Amino acid sequence: MSDRGGSTTLEVTLALLLGGLVGAGIALLYAPATGEETRRKLKETTDRLRDQIREKTEGMGGYVEEGIHKVKEFVEEKKADITAAYESGKEAYRKEKTRL
Repeated sequence: MSDRGGSTTLEVTLALLLGGLVGAGIALLYAPATGEETRRKLKETTDRLRDQIREKTEGMGGYVEEGIHKVKEFVEEKKADITAAYESGKEAYRKEKTRL
């Protein structure tokens, strides 16, 4: 059992050292950029997102206007139908009233 324990301890120690070295290498590669570089990246990202939002909202304007136009047409058509039905009902009422 002691052989196995020694072997495992050596493996764990080597794994920890190797992991530490790999972690240190990654930390160096992903070290924070300078303040100036970070601000530049933030500005670029913000500008790109603002442009994307502007493009999306400008594109929506046409859809909204088209939708409003269709709703207005629908209301006008139905208004004419309702007016015609009302006038027809009024005429039927007059005819029935004179008949009685």
